[in-house]
Amino acid sequence: MREFVSAKLHGLKVTGKSLEYEGSASLPPSLMQKADIHPFERVYLVNKSTGIRWDTYAIPGPEGEFVLNGAAARLGEIGDEILLWTFRNEERFSGAKVIFLDEKNQIARIDEYPAAASREFPAE
Repeated sequence: MREFVSAKLHGLKVTGKSLEYEGSASLPPSLMQKADIHPFERVYLVNKSTGIRWDTYAIPGPEGEFVLNGAAARLGEIGDEILLWTFRNEERFSGAKVIFLDEKNQIARIDEYPAAASREFPAE
């Protein structure tokens, strides 16, 4: 089995922080559905402003809002741009999507990469 990207949210803006929460990242349910992210699924994040990388789990939150909870609240500031990935373990790449977001965390564009997009290594 290999680990492949299944979805990427590009341009996610931090709208809130909740240090007292037990931990996680709150995402709009519509984004979770489009990216096929399940509640409590592990997600990998990168803060473009600081370069800090971490993983946590996703939970549903209000539409348009992206909130860093618990210790993750110390890893970003309101307005920071975050990249978020999900992964899956498969024998072969089965496709992925990149969801581009606007300033209000609304979907601006979705690029889909089907399994045929993966490059096979040539046989010797």
